[in-house]
Amino acid sequence: MNHPVRRRPALVTALALACSVALTSCTAGPATGPGRAAASPASADPASRPDLKAFYGQRLRWTDCDTEGYVCARLTVPRDYDAPGNGKRFVLPVARAEAGKPERRIGSLVYNPGGPGAAGVQSLEEGMDEAFGRAARDRFDIVTFDPRGVGASVPALTCTASEDEAEEEEEEPPVSEGVAPLHPRTEEERTAAAEGARAATEDCERHSGGLLRHVGTQDAARDLDVLRAALGERELTYLGWSYGTSLGTAYAELFPSRVRAMVLDGAIDPSLDWSQRVLSQSAGFRRSVDDYADHCTEIAGDSCPADSPDAIRALIEGLYTRAEREPLPVSEDSSYAEYGGMDATAVLDAVSMAMYTPEDQWEPLSRALAAADAGDATELGALDEEEPAPAEEDPAPEETDEVTEEDSGDEGSGATEDLTPDDNEGAALTAVNCLDVPHPRDLDAYWDALPRAEKAAGVYGTAGVTAELTCRGWPSGGRTPHRVDADGVVPVLVVGTTGDPSTPYEEAVSLADQFPGGMLLTYEGMGHTAYGRGGACVTEKVDAYLVGLKPVRPGATC
Repeated sequence: MNHPVRRRPALVTALALACSVALTSCTAGPATGPGRAAASPASADPASRPDLKAFYGQRLRWTDCDTEGYVCARLTVPRDYDAPGNGKRFVLPVARAEAGKPERRIGSLVYNPGGPGAAGVQSLEEGMDEAFGRAARDRFDIVTFDPRGVGASVPALTCTASEDEAEEEEEEPPVSEGVAPLHPRTEEERTAAAEGARAATEDCERHSGGLLRHVGTQDAARDLDVLRAALGERELTYLGWSYGTSLGTAYAELFPSRVRAMVLDGAIDPSLDWSQRVLSQSAGFRRSVDDYADHCTEIAGDSCPADSPDAIRALIEGLYTRAEREPLPVSEDSSYAEYGGMDATAVLDAVSMAMYTPEDQWEPLSRALAAADAGDATELGALDEEEPAPAEEDPAPEETDEVTEEDSGDEGSGATEDLTPDDNEGAALTAVNCLDVPHPRDLDAYWDALPRAEKAAGVYGTAGVTAELTCRGWPSGGRTPHRVDADGVVPVLVVGTTGDPSTPYEEAVSLADQFPGGMLLTYEGMGHTAYGRGGACVTEKVDAYLVGLKPVRPGATC
């Protein structure tokens, strides 16, 4: 399961990860391009069904966003594409940064910032358009949306009780019992891990049960095509970071003849099963922590928590061991105070998340590790804390051409039009990953995977396997591991970072090979993804492809 992908903060002063007016006339992409195939017959097009005509006939009504410089709209899509006329819908927020040179505008460039669970609209309003190169920003409207169930989608996923529900349940504050090993070995430890995962699944079912079967990537890809049509684009120009590569791949498989250009940065290999994904990603994080130990002084300087790579590794391993015995102490105002401190899983997550952007995160990580080693883990616990946007009353959905927005809620689902969670990235991450990738129901399959995971990635691997237990009782989706099937798609550009912790480089190599005519651009560096943080070389090659459909040569490296 993917670790959560950080939203990309504003990029005006420093590069960092991951991660209106009436609609103007749209200029469709060129009719032909490198590797362009003839359009598929209408009968084979999933969008040709008469019962989807109203959704495809929408035109977006743009108004000013809350943040100056952006315009926003709302898109209506069916809850269930197998029954689009049943009245149940998702209403998805959309946002746009208009092209810098409108007289030379090519069209819309749609992006997904990652996750799964990252809210696209919030990312754009926080300055995500600055991650794109000047050439791309000049020639395209930069467009994004909140996928179904995510962010300000109506309805939105949640796996936690509302304040009113929590008061009614009169639950005691959660307190850690200190039994959260990174490698559950005993029967007691494994029972506790399984019961915790079962409770988490039941919480999601209780509060979002009516949505859980409808938030998979396959449906989100179909929403993306409805958005393409609503933008007035004949073909889609798309860039996806991290989880956005899964969304892009699914789109290319469903609508290969509708792709004008597609960039997939930080690739996820769809051919891997659940355990292979765990091993791949866990090994990536372990390598990145080793990179941190080896290169700490180059980036963090005197802030490094120890004076040699081996000493840094020993310090981190020591914190894991201590936190397995007893949660690491934090101050009273820490979000971990109610749990009695940071357990080993929380410490590992904090260290892992700091691997995403070494240039921004290694120095504060170093200071936090030194403080935790000295007895105060407050800084370590604060590394990944983000203040959620203040809750606002959700405005009434605007009407769109031919589609009226009816009640989108499910009775008893806990997700209604006027009750949107402040931050549901964690719930969406779990929901999408569990639905997209089949997981075994038998507990022994997870315990059997632990030795392989330990051998491949140590505690990063065993913790990764244990995290997958939540998916054991999840609703089943229709997707299975498979190689890309997108005959007729234009050459897709896959970007891979050699030191990527979350989406290892090997998966980028594999995904590029699976696409017919797929191209691979290698960024030799550390951190998660490359476009927007990998320097001018990456930017120039990606922009040349997006703007002019210029192919990237085999073996291209930055």
